[in-house]
Order: sequence, then C-alpha cells, then structure tokens
Amino acid sequence: MISFIPAASAADGKLVVLWTSGDPEVAEKVCFMYTHNAKLQGWFDEVTMIIWGPSSKLLSGNEDLQMAVKAMMEDGIKVEACVACADMYGVSQDLREMGIDVKGMGVPLTDYLKSDAKILNF
Repeated sequence: MISFIPAASAADGKLVVLWTSGDPEVAEKVCFMYTHNAKLQGWFDEVTMIIWGPSSKLLSGNEDLQMAVKAMMEDGIKVEACVACADMYGVSQDLREMGIDVKGMGVPLTDYLKSDAKILNF
C-alpha cells in the first residue's frame, strides 16, 4: 500500500521570514516568492517578514523590490525592520516611508523564536 502525505489543506500557524541577504536575486527569486505565496496560498494563518541587516540597504535602493514588498503588505503580510540595522545603513526613514514598522527587533525576534512560529531565514 502506498501512503501519500496530503498538502496542507488549510492555513495553520505563523511563519516568520528573516530576510538578511543583500543579494537582489535571493530576495526576488527565493525569499519574496516563498513569503508571498505562503500568504496567498494560505499555507500559514499569519506571515511576517523581518528586514534585517544588508536587506534593509538593498530594499531602500531597489524600486522593484519596494513594489514587491508593497504588494506583500497589501496582501496581509506584516513587514518589520530592525532599526539598529537600518540606522547603520542610514535607511530607517526610507523604510518607514514605505509603511514598514521599523523598530528594535531583538526582543520581538526572541519572542518569535520562543513561540510556535516557524522561522525561515534568507
């Protein structure tokens, strides 16, 4: 007898995507594609993307990525950014103007890690 594991039929749980890469190809072809589909396809109830480190600089200077992040936000993905990282690159205000919640992320990330959320890093 062959046994099949069914695909998730209903959204469940929380996904937190930690986007740290400064590589635009990783953002567009890996991180954003999975993150956005996790929400659109209903793979998770809640999807959050954290912008951390070099990704904050990349996003602030790349209009295509900015449009993709805006689309994710419009589709219900919560987007947060580390203020310490963004300040290091001088892009905190740029991210805030995109509607991103720029704040201290040490405690929130720790809380996510201690929770039942699934954490994915790109």
